[in-house]
Amino acid sequence: MNQQQLIDSTVEEERLHQNKEHEKFWYRWGPYLSERSWATVREDYSFNGDAWTNFPFEHANARVFRWGEDGIFGVSDNKQLVCMNVALWNGKDERLKERMFGLTGPQGNHGEDCKELYYYLDNLPSHAYMKALYKYPFKKPFPYKELVEENAKLGYEDLEYEIYDIDGVFKDSKTGDSPYFDVVFEMAKNDDNPDDLNFRITVHNRSKTDSGELHIMPQIFFRNTWDFEATNKCVKPHMDRDPKETNLIHVSHPKFGPTQILFQPSPGGFGETAEEADDIDPKLLFTENESNLVKLFGEKENDSKYTKDAFEEYLVHGNTAAVNPDNTGTKAGADYHFKNIPAGEYVTVRYKFTNDPKNNIFHVPELAVVDEDEFDQLFDRREEEADNFYWRINPLPVSEELRKIQRQAFAGLLWTKQFYNFVWREWYNGDKNAKIKPPPNRANGRNKNWKHMYIEDILSMPDKWEYPFFASWDSAFHCIPLAMIDPEFAKKQLDLLTREWYMHPNGQIPAYEWNFNDVNPPVHAWATYRVFKIERNLYGREDRPFLEGVFQKLLLNFTWWVNRKDENDNNVFEGGFLGLDNIGVFNRSEPLPTGGTLEQADSTGWMAFFSLQMLNMALELAKENPVYESIASKFFEHFILISDSMSFEYSIGEEDAKCKEIIKQNLWNEDDKFYYDAISWGDGYKQQLPIRSLVGLIPLYASMTLEPGIINRFPAFKKRVDWFVENRPEIFGRNIASMSKRGVGERLLLSLVTKERLQSILTRMLDENEFLSDYGIRSMSKYHKDHPFIMDVHNTQYKVAYLPGESNSGMFGGNSNWRGPIWFPTSFLIIEALQRYYLYYGSDFKVECPVGSGEYLNLVEVAEEIAYRMISMFIKDENGQRAIYYGKHADLLSNDDNFKDYISFYEYFDGDTGRGLGASHQCGWTSVVAKLINDVGLSCARYPRTPRSSVSLSSATSESMNGTPLVDGSIARRWARRKSAKSLVNFTSNILELTEDEKRSHRIGGTRTGLTPRNSVSSELAKEIMDRQLEEEKLLDVTSSGDEDPLEIKSQLLNSVKNKMQGISLADKPVSYNNTDDSAYDSDEKDPMDK
Repeated sequence: MNQQQLIDSTVEEERLHQNKEHEKFWYRWGPYLSERSWATVREDYSFNGDAWTNFPFEHANARVFRWGEDGIFGVSDNKQLVCMNVALWNGKDERLKERMFGLTGPQGNHGEDCKELYYYLDNLPSHAYMKALYKYPFKKPFPYKELVEENAKLGYEDLEYEIYDIDGVFKDSKTGDSPYFDVVFEMAKNDDNPDDLNFRITVHNRSKTDSGELHIMPQIFFRNTWDFEATNKCVKPHMDRDPKETNLIHVSHPKFGPTQILFQPSPGGFGETAEEADDIDPKLLFTENESNLVKLFGEKENDSKYTKDAFEEYLVHGNTAAVNPDNTGTKAGADYHFKNIPAGEYVTVRYKFTNDPKNNIFHVPELAVVDEDEFDQLFDRREEEADNFYWRINPLPVSEELRKIQRQAFAGLLWTKQFYNFVWREWYNGDKNAKIKPPPNRANGRNKNWKHMYIEDILSMPDKWEYPFFASWDSAFHCIPLAMIDPEFAKKQLDLLTREWYMHPNGQIPAYEWNFNDVNPPVHAWATYRVFKIERNLYGREDRPFLEGVFQKLLLNFTWWVNRKDENDNNVFEGGFLGLDNIGVFNRSEPLPTGGTLEQADSTGWMAFFSLQMLNMALELAKENPVYESIASKFFEHFILISDSMSFEYSIGEEDAKCKEIIKQNLWNEDDKFYYDAISWGDGYKQQLPIRSLVGLIPLYASMTLEPGIINRFPAFKKRVDWFVENRPEIFGRNIASMSKRGVGERLLLSLVTKERLQSILTRMLDENEFLSDYGIRSMSKYHKDHPFIMDVHNTQYKVAYLPGESNSGMFGGNSNWRGPIWFPTSFLIIEALQRYYLYYGSDFKVECPVGSGEYLNLVEVAEEIAYRMISMFIKDENGQRAIYYGKHADLLSNDDNFKDYISFYEYFDGDTGRGLGASHQCGWTSVVAKLINDVGLSCARYPRTPRSSVSLSSATSESMNGTPLVDGSIARRWARRKSAKSLVNFTSNILELTEDEKRSHRIGGTRTGLTPRNSVSSELAKEIMDRQLEEEKLLDVTSSGDEDPLEIKSQLLNSVKNKMQGISLADKPVSYNNTDDSAYDSDEKDPMDK
């Protein structure tokens, strides 16, 4: 990209371009510390694999981590060599607050659970600006013991005991006061130097009556690598206080050379006398990042006189001898002691880490200082740049509430990047210099066959406290919203998991560190092709080398699935738990108590879905390389055989001395019109397990339309398709008749389900007494609330019932539940599947939604309705409450002035109430809500919606259709539901990231329309044009007549804006992604500091 092409880019886009071209390394520093390194599998050196007790929370402050550091709002380089975080102490707590606290798996009544309140508020892909908030009580000590003890009293049927259940911690029930501190952390990188990091901590006392004491201690330390090096040639890094300037530390690391960190004096006064008060000067403390073996294990002496827990010893216990008086070490902290922060007041701490002190630091007697006006202006610029960048991502006039939700979803996704370090050889056998060696065959040989693994990368985590490790199918969903804001990082995540130091030589993709051998759903191909299309659609770049490189590795993975998970070679697959934990009546990762093999509808559906995604990619690659045409034929045949085997089973019988093919139903149940798992004992003896769950909806995912133009473009592929249609008509006749019957636009449809089966499944899925919740799609039908499935095996009863909230058992740790709650990733795939079906069946195919309402919608309208419901759980209702906070504390979390704007992105959600469950601090896949907001946010913003869709058009009066409350006080959700076929096609094509050629082929008598959510024009100019256009056409008037088609309006708006922007759009030129050279997307590979 030349300078002219960057004219209309935002500053953040220029940074990403500089990083990609290795001009400046903006990725080098970021939020790469974990929030929990204790009690992880990597740090577990026990004989029985009990990671929770082998390295407990109580050890974390005094025991060195082998594989990675943690901390509150931790920042590090991309190899986690130099680390920084924040420590706090309110003068009352039993320990220094250096890391987030939570319950272990055995301690929690629903598994592990973080018991802190913190929120990710902002972040940029380059991490040039980051912002987060932590809530820290000061009137009462942090309730470590109470949280453990009270949760221990609870059972599986009880709600978890949370920190805001304790009166007086965040809200006093008698006085209504809020005696806690809001600790706002910000980091901003210099305008031109990505190694110049500026930090600002602002602490607000939220009490109206009480003042509070607070120690704020920013820390800097080196990850301890020297104790674990294979040789003694390691150069140990060190840091030293400047001999003259008492607030300046010289940091020396072999990789980074000399750097400095300066801790600015903080203003110490308040109110009218603020300028007269003395500053709060930081007291610098030093120690070593070494274990306190005497405290931990009762040894006679430590290897180092000064240990990791020195600052806690010094502050909390008054042990002044714990810190190094020579002001040198491998860990340092700056203690800002505010003895009394008045009610309603705030304090500010500023500090800077830089490799360019000459241009940034000024010197006065005994102090080094920065210009605070210039320092704060830097943060103002970064915030404004972040505003511009995210406006470019979504320039449509959606509501500010939706923008806030989307912005925080992106922020959490970026904050949950983490340096992940795992080298199997050293982990399994022990480090050469380590005193403690892992026991032979520890944990029954956990991960013993993954000898090739060598990981030291920045990875997207599901949740840096509850899941501080990668999970392969989680990562795939993270990459969808990541591709919207940083496609290079998204592509790297997908590529890494298929590289030879991750993927097993047999082709298996590692699941997660508790058991790399476990099997996650095969969604990697879908995510790869989706990211490819998102980048093409939003950024105008086609990274075919990326697509081809990952495709080649996925051929190995597909082969592994076929060879390892199809035991009977009948194209019906097993797979184990497949990420759905407790969804079955048995633990699907263990041998069945009944004997036999579990043939899984979801596993087989996933494999059909996998086949179609590989077919999609093969056809895409065949556009430039004809070799892939025959590979496309291979996956077409795979899909056909899987599709037929999922519904039918064949055997040869004898009748009148003649062989005859006998056809039986397989996983499809003709009576219930639904797919079920089945236990097979061989010899044709099989028993279905009639549980209505997500297992029976997953087959919907496997769908794909084939355009006549695509088929005609590839004659060899067309020939193979025609051969199947002509020579295997029985397959198409009974299962996928749509291959021989052309749909809208003469398209063909590849699908696991016929039109009749699709209609039957949707009848259950869209029934609010079964799968359809006010907030999305339940993972199990509500039918099983009153009709549980029960099976007796060897005098043991196994039972599955509808559970909308937390699990009622300890299966898979008890911290997740797939027997009723709503999960974003699986619902997101249902939405996409409905959109694809619409492109084949068109607007004439309608289903009742919800069942019993009398209202019939086509499939893209159904998809839109589900998306609305999912988004709605984050939006405040008529009482100002968010469904995600449903419960007795909903008013505090939704309406309190100091809580109401903060969103938690939970792991999953209650199937009845929308209450957030599981991991609470940005479980990465829930951030796909950001993509849904881009897709349907415009219409969602214009038309008021209630949590339920219970009013049909036929019963709505003209008054109610203009947004006026109905007789029962609700607001009609369907008053502008009529949509033209053209607008629906355009809408669906944009959401599915189709090319312009593909969009044209999908339009019936239409013209080229549609503007992608991101355009290569300056955000200011685009916004000005957009606003002017809105004003001219009065498109923001929510009281407009019900005859308007919101999607037609959206298309008109986008086209009008696009026409006015013609001639000024400067798209980025495609840049090749070379999969054989990681440097194309990994700045660290070409980093001159990385030897």
